[in-house]
Parts: sequence; C-alpha cells; structure tokens
Amino acid sequence: MIFLLPPGLEHIYQLTHKRKYELKVDLQDFAGVSVYARYSSFSIDSEADGYTLHISGFINGGAGDSLATNNGQKFSTFDKDQDSYAGGNCAKSYLGAFWYSQCHHANPNGIYLWGQDGTHYAIGNVWYHWKAYDYGLKYITMKIRPVSVA
Repeated sequence: MIFLLPPGLEHIYQLTHKRKYELKVDLQDFAGVSVYARYSSFSIDSEADGYTLHISGFINGGAGDSLATNNGQKFSTFDKDQDSYAGGNCAKSYLGAFWYSQCHHANPNGIYLWGQDGTHYAIGNVWYHWKAYDYGLKYITMKIRPVSVA
C-alpha cells in the first residue's frame, strides 16, 4: 500500500484544518474477512508541527483500535525521525512511514507479507489489535470524508 507522503500530507492538512473530517480504516485478510476501525474526528497539523495526527471517537467495526497510540504523534519517515521512541527510528526499524509512537500497533506502509509470517516481526502491513504483528494484511485502506453537520 502506498500512503501519501509530503506534499500529500500537506494536502490532507489543507483539507482537514478547514472543516471536520472522519477517518475509516478498512482491512482485509487473505481469507477474505473484512473489518474496519472508524474515528469520528480526524485531522493533522501543518508541516511546521510535524504533521501531527489528531484522531478521536473510535468506533469498532471488528478491527480494534490500533491507532490509539498514534494520536498526537508526528509523521516519521526513514529520513525524518519524529517518533517518540528514544531507541531509534521506527520508520527505519519497521520499514514504513507513519505516525509512530513507541513504535506501532498499526503499520499500513510496512512490507507486503502475504498473510501469516512468523519470520518478520512487525515489519509488515499489520494491524495489531486484529491480527497481531505476524500477519501481513491483504489490504489496509485509510479514507477520510467531511463530517455532515445536521
């Protein structure tokens, strides 16, 4: 899966700072089982603030909340370590780029592992609260949309 990196993050910032958005994360395993996690509020800060993630209002669609520890985190890449882990760069260690904290429970930009993989710990496109660290998902999609004001 390819995630939007700057300037993509700048576009997301421009969208989400003007009005309220929600986030839905759809996941599917290789058996065809689909689940989701939804957050009623989603935004990111500007580049000057490290594209900090703000999510709240978790709604469980079977996936569990693997983004809870990412809330309030800056976006980290191989060449821009902004995670809160003192032991190194989570993006380098887990072969992705994301809003890592101490490193992750979700790694949607990790290596595509094709399901169960007991050899590569946590480097795959994993969602810990559904399939743990040793199962690379068929897909993880993250979608945002404006929240309707009634």
